[in-house]
Amino acid sequence: VKVKIPFGNKYLDGIFSVPEKKSTYGVILTHGAGGDLNFPHLVSLAAYLASHGVLCLRFTCKGLNIAYRTKAFKAVVEYLKLSDDYKLSGVFLAGRSMGSRAAASVIHHLSQEDDDDFIQGLVCLSYPLHRPKLQSKLRDEDLLLIRCPVLFVSGSADEMCEKQLLESVASKMKAPKKIHWIDKANHGMAVKGRAVDGVMEEINAQVLSWLRENVELGHK
Repeated sequence: VKVKIPFGNKYLDGIFSVPEKKSTYGVILTHGAGGDLNFPHLVSLAAYLASHGVLCLRFTCKGLNIAYRTKAFKAVVEYLKLSDDYKLSGVFLAGRSMGSRAAASVIHHLSQEDDDDFIQGLVCLSYPLHRPKLQSKLRDEDLLLIRCPVLFVSGSADEMCEKQLLESVASKMKAPKKIHWIDKANHGMAVKGRAVDGVMEEINAQVLSWLRENVELGHK
């Protein structure tokens, strides 16, 4: 289902992947610095989640300014929260690369504004912890302040997220967190000698099982 999501005086393009049965929670998903909502990883994950009963809204927001991307993500969260078509009790924010930075930033900002528990957690696919070869400047400020559960899915050979550095940041985080390493994958989740579909399947299955664990925990 294609939708136009109001954002200031503009609209963001969005697509809902809707499961057969009514879903009580959903995932909002966005792309990295390049690409849009049709980025193959997003399409694959959205279809997988919907086929397993999880509503997924993916959206396009161009722009390399993280503050702008964060504002756009926030607008999408508000849109879904007020939606009459899909009444959800909670959402997980998810993003690939820069999109996961924007998601983390939104969660940090919203947690300062209200104690609303609409946002249930954060999924970071290929979180860009630092620029390539610039390990001294970490983009970890939002991660360290978030309290909701966080899942990282990263390649062990990601040139923008050195394994030991992410593990070190995770150890300082206040939030419950889990890291799933895709063996030998780079920032784009490509693994030499492995079919793309196989890698996607591993990522999608990890995300779904983590979502299920956290929804159960949240609803006990």
